[in-house]
Amino acid sequence: MIEVFKTNVSARHHARLLLARIHHTFSDYRATFDLDDCDRILRVEHPSGFIPPAGLIALVRAAGFEAEVLPDDV
Repeated sequence: MIEVFKTNVSARHHARLLLARIHHTFSDYRATFDLDDCDRILRVEHPSGFIPPAGLIALVRAAGFEAEVLPDDV
């Protein structure tokens, strides 16, 4: 499963620090940032299951940033 978040992370070094924290906390997740996108996307993939967004949002907020689930376009 893949979950996509809109963030306010703009600096690459902040993104690298957050990715390290995400991978340490959620070792099964694979996460990437797309800071060139207007929504400064955080993409998180879990190969075998559901990604509860609340945990990731709390982690990002604890680091001083904002994140929200980007809804699927239908």
